[in-house]
Amino acid sequence: MPAERISKVLATAGVASRRGADELVAAGRVQVDGRRAVLGEKVDPETQRVEVDGRAITSTEAARVYLALHKPPGVASTVRDRHAPRTVLDLVPPELAGGARLYPVGRLDQDSEGLLLLTNDGDWADGILHPRHGVEREYAVGLSRPLTRDQAEALEQGVELGEGIAALAGLRGHTRTEDQRLVDLLDPPPDAHLTWVRVTIHQGWKRQLRRMFGTVGAPVRRLVRVRIGALRLDTMASGEVRRLTPSEVRRLGRPKR
Repeated sequence: MPAERISKVLATAGVASRRGADELVAAGRVQVDGRRAVLGEKVDPETQRVEVDGRAITSTEAARVYLALHKPPGVASTVRDRHAPRTVLDLVPPELAGGARLYPVGRLDQDSEGLLLLTNDGDWADGILHPRHGVEREYAVGLSRPLTRDQAEALEQGVELGEGIAALAGLRGHTRTEDQRLVDLLDPPPDAHLTWVRVTIHQGWKRQLRRMFGTVGAPVRRLVRVRIGALRLDTMASGEVRRLTPSEVRRLGRPKR
């Protein structure tokens, strides 16, 4: 087979998304024929030995797996984390993983919770993660007190973070029905005195919402991702994992066949 960029080779093998594969290469965790891989290099997995953390990958594609998880707080949304007692992979039953090497599509910080996707399809993951596709993320944000008008306007207009200007794509109050549905799903149950708002973003910077709300003097007490694109958390209880339906997979991205 013709040589391809190493990020694509790793994504095809189900190791990570292409962006995630570049991070693995940059971290020195990928070797080609016994030497450290270089960002952007081309390899042929049929004739060259490609390893990640000392484990060889093959060019044979595993069956594609697409899962939705309601990540509880305190669980790391990474494949491995020596500082976390559990990662999201510990929550996936073997019968759902099907022996595939899964990884999260994007991340939720350890204190946050809610909808997280898992797959071994790197191209599909990139279709969701890449900013050019504009896949929305919606969150329920729990605050100690309601936002003032000035705070809400600042968040909608944009606040300065280290990466640039961060702005909300949408901000609204929580309905009473949404409050009750959310409370029924969360474990541990949220403080009954929290004020909830719904926000939508297109960006995905590290701890972005916590930093944005902190900048305007409204620290986040609970953060729950309730939607990715057209997929909603709905009735998934904390810690629950399920397969995506073929229709859900198609609506979120184009799976590699």
